[in-house]
Amino acid sequence: MLRSIASAVLASAALLAAAGAPAQTVRGYYVATPVAQSAKTQLMTRSTPWRAVGGTFVAAQAPERDLVLCQLVAKDVGQLASFSAGGKAFDAAALDKCNAKAPVAKVTMAKTGADAVSANN
Repeated sequence: MLRSIASAVLASAALLAAAGAPAQTVRGYYVATPVAQSAKTQLMTRSTPWRAVGGTFVAAQAPERDLVLCQLVAKDVGQLASFSAGGKAFDAAALDKCNAKAPVAKVTMAKTGADAVSANN
């Protein structure tokens, strides 16, 4: 009996491997997807721990407002391509408010000659 159960488990594993396992589902009350891939595997916004799962950051429900948490994540990892809270995705206007807190990258443009001009001046 034990041998037949072991055989069934091995056969099931072989079938799953051959068929390809489905993509991992990202689970969390909050889901934040940065525009640029982050090297971070975890981060902390106030009292909320976040973990990276396949390029997306997830966290459990927290006492802060959804927009505040979005802004804190954007401030830490840069602009977000998407953010959802409780399975509800932010619309474009809310995401724009969120990304307003993301750091702006400085761009320096070089001129021929001795002068260099910053594009942010």
